[in-house]
Amino acid sequence: MVKVLYAFVAIVALAAAGAWWFLQQPQFGSAAQGAALARVQQSPNYVDGEFRNLVETPLFTADESFASVLLGNLSAPDAQLRPLVDIPVAPVDFMALDASEDMVIWLGHSSFYVQLGGKRFLIDPVFSEVASPLSFVNRAFAGTTVFSAQDMPATDYLLVSHDHWDHLDYPSVVDLKPKVGQVVTGLGMGANFQAWGYDPARIVEGDWWDSVELAPGVTLHVIPARHYSGRALQRNQTLWVGFVLETLERRLLFSGDSGYGPHFAELGRRFGDFDLAALDHGQYDPRWAYIHMTPEEAARAAEELGAAALLPAHVGRFALARHAWDEPLQRIAAASEGRRYHLLTPRIGEPVPLAGVERRSFTRWW
Repeated sequence: MVKVLYAFVAIVALAAAGAWWFLQQPQFGSAAQGAALARVQQSPNYVDGEFRNLVETPLFTADESFASVLLGNLSAPDAQLRPLVDIPVAPVDFMALDASEDMVIWLGHSSFYVQLGGKRFLIDPVFSEVASPLSFVNRAFAGTTVFSAQDMPATDYLLVSHDHWDHLDYPSVVDLKPKVGQVVTGLGMGANFQAWGYDPARIVEGDWWDSVELAPGVTLHVIPARHYSGRALQRNQTLWVGFVLETLERRLLFSGDSGYGPHFAELGRRFGDFDLAALDHGQYDPRWAYIHMTPEEAARAAEELGAAALLPAHVGRFALARHAWDEPLQRIAAASEGRRYHLLTPRIGEPVPLAGVERRSFTRWW
């Protein structure tokens, strides 16, 4: 009996040591310290030791937990979570693009390449095959891992909305480092980039409603989202955000991950109309109804924003929720009928010029 007990204790100790070692790997990043930590703690959105949403936002609906959600996912039937054939991708030579032309290129899921006001932006770039610390979890759809950091031109601004693995991709961020002029992200996030070798002078951390003049006539606004953060065991120690990019001619919104909430109507009131809004709509589930939007909620948010054009996001590359991979696209197309905005459905890699964006037509490729 004593030998069995010793063996059990040894196994537990080895498992704990293995878990500790795993969590020390560089891809998990680092926590804010010193002045950066002080700024986190001074934020009005940091309450009782963690960041909070503007409205009450339980992570899970009803009595769900991480364990029950995981077990439910494992036992649920396969609802065609992944496409049966490769998703179509448009070939694009980023190096040959005219930087003076305002455009957006969807790179799949929530990753975007943007040209605006003569500046180049990358938003939540994930070039890896896997959006997870484990190689067998959350693999990209076949045919969608087509771009890399090497394909990107020199990028003025890298924007990262939050620290989840499908938005903050360690290999992509490290590979992009020589090409990035400046990083803009939420409070507490800069420690990750510093741990990965970025010069602190190149990192700007913003709180909700902060604004940064990036260049004459080009302004970035850090905006609220309704979500949560956590890359390892600790949760809500970094701020989840969206972005508004604004010039004298255009105004674009990228929601990041966000459930529906009153912040969309508030954004519409504060900024007026948007030329384009890229909105989370593709990883919904009744078990986490507060932290991601359904397609119908995204359609409502687009109207509250006064968007001329809606670009669906958080779809087309990874399956995080248990609905068919193309269901969000079908539902957003149906929900957009008769709306004041124009729905954009480009393929991955297909340029969306912003001049006359409300008149651009794309095939329903799914």
